[in-house]
Parts: sequence; C-alpha cells; structure tokens
Amino acid sequence: MRRGVVCRIMGAMSANPHDALPIRLHVDDSDSPADVVDALFLGRFATGEQPYSHSSSIDRVKPGATLLPPGSAVLRSAKDDDRSAVLAEGEGWTLLASRWNRGADVTVTAVSRELAERVLKEATDGAQDEPEPQPENVTMGFWYVSPRRGPHRTTRQIAAGTWDEIRANYTAPVATAMDRLMKVTPDDIAGRLLLLHGPPGTGKTSALRTLARSWREWCQVDCVLDPERLFNDVGYLMDIAIGEDEGTAKGRWRLLLLEDCDELIRGEAKHTAGQALSRLLNLTDGLLGQGRNVLVGVTTNEDLERLHPAVVRPGRCLARIEVGPLTRQEAVGWLGREDGVGRDGASLAELYALRRGQAPSAIPDQHKGADAGLYL
Repeated sequence: MRRGVVCRIMGAMSANPHDALPIRLHVDDSDSPADVVDALFLGRFATGEQPYSHSSSIDRVKPGATLLPPGSAVLRSAKDDDRSAVLAEGEGWTLLASRWNRGADVTVTAVSRELAERVLKEATDGAQDEPEPQPENVTMGFWYVSPRRGPHRTTRQIAAGTWDEIRANYTAPVATAMDRLMKVTPDDIAGRLLLLHGPPGTGKTSALRTLARSWREWCQVDCVLDPERLFNDVGYLMDIAIGEDEGTAKGRWRLLLLEDCDELIRGEAKHTAGQALSRLLNLTDGLLGQGRNVLVGVTTNEDLERLHPAVVRPGRCLARIEVGPLTRQEAVGWLGREDGVGRDGASLAELYALRRGQAPSAIPDQHKGADAGLYL
C-alpha cells in the first residue's frame, strides 16, 4: 500500500479481493484510484488464500504488450498522470501490473509457488523491448535507490565515439595508457579497480563512455548514481554485487562506475567514511568479490598523493591513469589556432568553450548545462 491508503484486513476467506479487504478504507487527497488498486491487490495474499507471490520489473515495455496472461479477467484498471495499474485474476491467482513511462512492475499472488511463477512468466514473456542499438551507441545500466521500489537498475542507449575519434582529446601519456586499456580482454584482467583521477573538465567521463563501447562484447557497464549511499547500505551493495547479472552466467563481466568519489578514496577516508572504503576494497578483491566477474571504475578530482594507500597499492588496480590537460602544443593542434590557449595548455572543457567562442572563464557556468557530461 502506498501513501495514505489505510485498511484493516478481514480474517475470512473471500472469492473477491475487495471483499477480503477492509471494513474501512481511508483515502486522503494524496491518493488516487491506482493506489486503491494497489490496496485491493493485497487482499488474497493478506488472508492467506493466495500465500505465494512473485514479481518482475521491466525497464522498457514493448509497445502493445498487455502484461496479462491469456484468459485474464480484468477487475480494476486505473490511470494517473504518471502511472497506471491493472488488477486481473484467473483460476487460483491474482495479478497487479503497474506501469510508469516505459517501465513496469508485475506481481502475481497464487495458491502455489509453481502457479505464481508460471503466470508471471506468461504475463511478462516477450514484453521487454530492447531498441536496436546503433553502431555509435552502447547500452549502459544505471543503478539508484528508488523511494518506492528500493535498489533499481534501468538501462539507456548512450552515444559513445570510438577511441580513434576521441584519442586527440588527451595528452600523449594519457592517450598511450588509454591505448592499452581500450584493448583489455578478460584474459588481461589482473586488478579489479580502475582509477581515473585528475582535474575537472579533462575528459574522464568521455573516456569511460568510449571504454564501455570498446568493451561491450564482453563487459556490461553500469553507472551507480548514488555511490555515497551504495557502500553505506549493505542491502543495496548486495543487490548490485549479486543481482541483475544479465549474462554474467555466460562469463560476461560487469564494470560498476562510481563518479566523483573523492570522499570515499582520499587519504582520510577510513576515518571519515567509516566502513565504506573497506566495503569498496572488499568488492574489488575481498570475499564479496570472489566468484563475481565485477570490476569497479572510480573517477576522482583528487591528486594521487592524497588518495588512500590501500586504494593504489600494487596489484589492486587494473589501470591507474591521471587525466590532465593538453599541453600548449597539443591544445593548439586540437583547436587549430593559438588564440585563447594559455602557455600551460588547456583542458578539454576549456577547448570546447573556446571552439564555441566562449572565454575559458565562462566554463564553470557552462558546466551546469545539459551537455557538460559529454566531455568532463
């Protein structure tokens, strides 16, 4: 039940879910018909008439998919601005299909575990819609904790250039190190931690998107949107480390990206972040990571000297790359002119600003724009 829907469940068995529910149903002005459908769905499960429940989440529902098995009888249907809910039943089972945008949750209660599993499979089989990836795109996952659904993963098609296309965005030592990283295969993996560090605006995120494209044949890349919560919530960490494998049973690896984790891995992290640092290290080469084909990629703006020694110790990192600005000669070659390039060179963000006719001093405001992540 959600928000203000309050009910008392009757103890008697009932043929209809609304009869198994409350003597009183209290609804306030924050509730909607879809919330009432949610409450009705709980009836047979709460009374024990259908004591087994199975659920599934679908990120992108295929157009035309009903999320109902054959022979379903629809009992209730409600549609709000942001979601819809359908309550249906069959012999010995009840189903709730909740949709929002392109995604959906489907839950089945039934008189037996086998029946719940079968009905759920019939309802969701073939309902997942995966758009045909474009050659320049790569599928990336995004993890976050939803207030309504808990730890959740969704996917998006992300545009990513090839390494040859973006190699000139990096100073020579960085490009050489990235050459090796882009060619890594599962047989080359020694350490489980990938560390990119350096000032903002030097292209760390852009490199990671291209890395996801270069590795897409053998590695699924997932970005954790709330890394500060991940290592302080054991349940969330376990969901990510163990769940949502999507092919790892076939030997496919996963790379978990944690961006801007300065507080987590700097020198005083053990004191300020409590167990968070220990759990990160445990995921890379401790018991938690054993038997899991999981890599962890971390970006930080910290200098290498300020990072915790446990993070950068030999053998832990698959790669440890400091991404800095281009030299003056490289920056002039990238921009095609000397105007605006300082004697110490320029970062990638500064070069893009100059290309658009902006002064480098305008870059901090520009970073707040929608395209900031394209090259930071």
